Amino acid sequence: MHLSRSLASAGFVVTVLVMVTALVACSSTTVSDDSSATAFPTSVMMAPSQTAVALPVPETLTDASVTLRDGPVAVPLALLLPSVDVDASVLGVGMTSADVMDAPMGTADDPVWQQAFWYRGSAVPGATSTALIAGHVSDSRGRPGVFGRLDRLVVGDPIVVHDTRTGLDVRFQVTGSTTFSLDETTDPAVLTQIYGAGPVAGLPPEPSTDGLAHLTLITCAGTFRNGTHDHRLVVFADRVG
Repeated sequence: MHLSRSLASAGFVVTVLVMVTALVACSSTTVSDDSSATAFPTSVMMAPSQTAVALPVPETLTDASVTLRDGPVAVPLALLLPSVDVDASVLGVGMTSADVMDAPMGTADDPVWQQAFWYRGSAVPGATSTALIAGHVSDSRGRPGVFGRLDRLVVGDPIVVHDTRTGLDVRFQVTGSTTFSLDETTDPAVLTQIYGAGPVAGLPPEPSTDGLAHLTLITCAGTFRNGTHDHRLVVFADRVG
């Protein structure tokens, strides 16, 4: 089944239900000792900041011919998490032939372990919708990946998505973090929190009901078993500038 970038196929609903549980940003080894010993962050939320005026958004990030079935493509973005010293280039990813969100891997020293993955079926970061960015928690040797310290983000921490073409900085602020079990990530309500209402309903990204631009960061957490980690760490953020 071919899924175009329009996400018009109703079959996309089934696909999304396995996307988080299957492959998202997991390496093939266990996390390093420090990471696996870290307690899961509890879910914490704060009232989102309201923006009074329309803010600029990065222009289209990929060629119109690129579909969700195509492989990773470079996009003109950088992801900055200043509080945990992350400054990463970004790949735009779609879905694999196994109907899971792509999380490219490589040899132990491949730069892909330190890159972030913007899901092309989600909104452009900064749009009044939900954008999703994933990243590896560790590489194939168990060393920290780009999101190896994602669990250290706390409410109020800044996140910047930088458009390398124009210099535009899209600024977000962390509003909460939650760790979900794999079973929980099959719940449509949880998937809607992560992806936004559009993709979960088999539609393109939809405008957010609260009028805010949301950003979701996701990586693996917990124990590595049966080919994947048994939890997913999700950080939520809202645009503030």
